[in-house]
Amino acid sequence: MSSPAPDGAPAIVDPRVMRDVLGHFASGVTVLTAVTEEGPIGFTCQSFSSLSLDPPLIAFAPARTSQTWPRLREIGRFCVNVLAEGQDAVSQTFARPGTDRFAGVHWTPSVHGSPVLDDVVAWIDGELWAEYDGGDHTIVVARVLDLGAHPERRPLLFHRGSYGLLRRGEV
Repeated sequence: MSSPAPDGAPAIVDPRVMRDVLGHFASGVTVLTAVTEEGPIGFTCQSFSSLSLDPPLIAFAPARTSQTWPRLREIGRFCVNVLAEGQDAVSQTFARPGTDRFAGVHWTPSVHGSPVLDDVVAWIDGELWAEYDGGDHTIVVARVLDLGAHPERRPLLFHRGSYGLLRRGEV
C-alpha cells in the first residue's frame, strides 16, 4: 500500500510492496551477450520487450548497478537471448557477478559476432539506439539487426520470484 505524502506530492510507495505486486506479472528471461577482446560477456535481464516494428526496435532495462551493461554499451552491438524452459541455471549463472558466466555454456556467433546461446527460444541481434533515465535502471532502446526463433521450444518464465512453466498446450 502507498502512504500519503505531504503537500499533495505523489504517494510514497514501499519498494518491497511494489516488487511483490509487480512480481505478479509473469515475464520471460533474457541474457544479453557480446564479445570483447578478452572474450564473451553477458548478463541476465528480465526487463525486456518489443518496442517498434518500424523501425524495428526492442527495449530492455539493466540495473544502474550492472557492471556488464557499461561494457556492452561500449561495444554497441549485442544479442538478446530469450531463455527456454530448463535454462534456469543459465539465468542464475549470468545473474551472478564475479564469475565466469560462460564456463560450460555453449554458443555460436551471430552474423554480427555476438554470442547466441545454445538451446534458446529466440535471439535478437541489436545495436544501441538510445538510452533514457529509468530511476535505478537505464531504459535502453536497441535497433534490431537480425533475429531468429525456435518455435518448438518453450520459454522460461519468471513469476513471483521463481521460475515457472506454461502448462502443456499453452504456447
